[in-house]
Amino acid sequence: MTSQLLLDAGKVIPNQQLLINVVSRRVRQLGLGHRPLVEATPRSSLTDIALREIIAGKLTYELAPEKPAADGTA
Repeated sequence: MTSQLLLDAGKVIPNQQLLINVVSRRVRQLGLGHRPLVEATPRSSLTDIALREIIAGKLTYELAPEKPAADGTA
């Protein structure tokens, strides 16, 4: 993984924890045989492919709405 790709993807998804989750889920999908959404060279790591997909705008995320607490407090 190149640090430049990580910096560029961080501009698209500024929340570091969210970025890590999106990348890890996509790496898992790629490892299971899903096709890359960007041009991939044989030397590209799955992490690099996932980061380039984020940079290219091919991967998006959606935050789930927060559930209210069980005791009714927010």
